[in-house]
Amino acid sequence: MSMTIAVSLAIATGAIAQGRPDSRTMSCAQVQDMIVQNGAVVLTTGQFTYDRYVATRQFCSHPYVPVLASVPTRDRAQCPVYRCGEDLFQFDE
Repeated sequence: MSMTIAVSLAIATGAIAQGRPDSRTMSCAQVQDMIVQNGAVVLTTGQFTYDRYVATRQFCSHPYVPVLASVPTRDRAQCPVYRCGEDLFQFDE
């Protein structure tokens, strides 16, 4: 029984130690696929930077919408992705 507990702790510790994915270690296609498959992903984009990127509007809280952004990847300096931001075209009447 203690072996089961030890294995469970080792697996849990490994998952915690992994942290968030780093866009700089992946191709642009891999980053975009990860976002689409998960709907929303928090990515490390630099030594001290990270942000949340989304696939569709449903992953943004109102009044935010997907806005075009870019992240550095292994094969591109600017890989196009979306993050939640203010709707610049929303007019108050």
